[in-house]
Amino acid sequence: MKNRLSILTLLTSLFAGSLAAEENVFAPGSEFADFFGEETLVSIATGTHTPISKAPSVASVINADTISAMGVTHLFEVFERIPGLHLMPSDLSRLDPVLSVRGIKTGFNPQILILLNGIELKHNYNGGLAFTFRMPVSNISRIEVIRGPGSAVYGADAFSGVINIITRDATENQKGAAGVRIGSFNSRDTWVRKGFTEEDFSVSFALDSQTSDGDSGRIVDTDLQTTFDGIYATNASQAPNALQTSYDTTNLQLDFSVGNWSWNNWYWKQDEAGVGQGGALALDSTGYQNAEQFLTHLSYDNDIVTDFNVKADLSYLRTVSDSYFLLFPKGSTLPIGTDGNAFSTPLSGLVTFTDGYIGNPHSLAETTRFELAGIFSGYDNHTIRIASGWSQDKISTEEYKNFGPGVIDGSEGSVDGTLTNVSGSADVYLQPQKRTAYFLSAQDQWQLNNDWSFTAGLRWDHYSDFGNTINPRLALVWLTQHNLTTKLLYGTAFRAPSFSEQHLINNPAALGNPELQPEEIETYELAFDYRPSFDTSIKLSLYSYKATDLIDTVANGSVIQYQNTDNQDGHGAELEWDWKISPALKLYANYAYQNAKNANTGLEVADVPQNSTYIDLNYTLSPKWSGSLQHYWIGERARVEGDSRAKLSDYHWVNAKITHTMLKEKVKLAFTVKNLLDTHASEPSSSSIPNDYPLEGRSVWAELEYRF
Repeated sequence: MKNRLSILTLLTSLFAGSLAAEENVFAPGSEFADFFGEETLVSIATGTHTPISKAPSVASVINADTISAMGVTHLFEVFERIPGLHLMPSDLSRLDPVLSVRGIKTGFNPQILILLNGIELKHNYNGGLAFTFRMPVSNISRIEVIRGPGSAVYGADAFSGVINIITRDATENQKGAAGVRIGSFNSRDTWVRKGFTEEDFSVSFALDSQTSDGDSGRIVDTDLQTTFDGIYATNASQAPNALQTSYDTTNLQLDFSVGNWSWNNWYWKQDEAGVGQGGALALDSTGYQNAEQFLTHLSYDNDIVTDFNVKADLSYLRTVSDSYFLLFPKGSTLPIGTDGNAFSTPLSGLVTFTDGYIGNPHSLAETTRFELAGIFSGYDNHTIRIASGWSQDKISTEEYKNFGPGVIDGSEGSVDGTLTNVSGSADVYLQPQKRTAYFLSAQDQWQLNNDWSFTAGLRWDHYSDFGNTINPRLALVWLTQHNLTTKLLYGTAFRAPSFSEQHLINNPAALGNPELQPEEIETYELAFDYRPSFDTSIKLSLYSYKATDLIDTVANGSVIQYQNTDNQDGHGAELEWDWKISPALKLYANYAYQNAKNANTGLEVADVPQNSTYIDLNYTLSPKWSGSLQHYWIGERARVEGDSRAKLSDYHWVNAKITHTMLKEKVKLAFTVKNLLDTHASEPSSSSIPNDYPLEGRSVWAELEYRF
């Protein structure tokens, strides 16, 4: 911590003696803005709108037109476009999407902060998103992404990056739309959106529904129960069988705005989604996942006096989860400890579960936040942002099961499917928990002169359970030439331990540890933004980081417990090329190299690709016809230490879309093919499912949208 503050003091002092700042050449209407045209603005980096090439971070913006052209049907498909970010299914949780950023990832995805209109969607049980989370894209206006630490602005969990999903406002939805899409695997999507504006009042409405049976061709040959069948001479495993990937989601948004006030409301629901590979890596065709999230956000934004803007945000997020797991199938025989859990010690006896080893946990998680920020621009060439806030996380649980403490003791011989309610007792998997936090942050964006700008920020967070953390951010941006910008960036971030990591009990897979400290990361970046012509931009980012006190499960005698155990070092490069070849033809491509190693062992971090590429080609055939083709390549990946399987093979993936508009652009017809070449690709699993997780086969989609 002393080193961080010393760096902040040194650089601030260095630039305090710089030449007096001159006119801001980056402002709208300036000489350079007029010459080069308007540039995409990004707010995620600083909390204020800044041209993306001058933003003090490595940032990307994906707008609605790009999302539509890509042919994606849900949010996570968009992210393969971001260099250094790869989407992979979780080996721990229902094949939930894990966003690996620069080699940093875990099964619950807590190291990347995901926001909806600036408000985080974190499920405080596991620190990630809601289970089986899936979000449609029809009402998304743009997605802003920063790679690298963001805790100086956003606090906890802005560790490897930040993603802000910005939905369409009433003005964008004033021309409403309704659509339907049908596709392979009995998939059906419908949506409608509409906005109304009148003087200083507006309202926007959007409703999406997405259902699918999932790809029945994603077959797993053997699972963990297959191993136990061999040991205990049973025949219980459901393998070979398909991964359970069905979904049924509803997404509703209703936003109001009056003068300086806005009130945004979002509701998301998942009904009986498939549980992927099963809750215990044993295939489960009976289990399901129900989940709901409700977010309401009241905001006030006003220039109360000249050069001083005040913004206040109050939000409440409610997450309900109802999981039903056939953890091990009907007829399974398992070693049961004296506490009633499978595989725990001391061993009591072998028990046959005639109806399966069943768990039915529930949780209600609530997060309330308040933030007050002031932006003062009254000093020449300075934009100063001061913010403070408070948050409270709470969770309560229920649990029904036919195993564990208070249910069995291992002497029964056989157990049927009758579930015992252990809610409110000492035998539940998690007792009610509450955490409060406060923060104070300051940031100065200083335009030193025409060519140099310097951003310095510092944020202090205090948590009721683990104490204080301070995170600085420094950024020097240099207009090296009229078409080249150079950035030197430094920042730290932290990831707060989740409630499950701290307080999980009565669980032989892992126990919580209330003594956990936050994960920390320190990152240096050097970035270049080169625009040799109006139609071409080239970006190069180089980075190096050290992550410490990473949380993982560790055997402690006969107990497996979460501990601050790992350190990770990483460095890499990300190259982007955006080229408008002609008025009708556009090309976007990127390449990412990442070298992430366990600092304790020196071994390559498992399951993340060292090399990856992405290419997106868009062609306008005529005013009414357009087409796109995307190709990405994911390089081979190492296995975890002790896993004797060969490295996971690389794969190529191709998607294509063709679009036709008619009736004065009121009607849009589209035809999309995902996995055009029907590539047989896999993502990594643990050795309990030795053949890895097969990805979806080729799928075909037809779409009709009417705009009114």
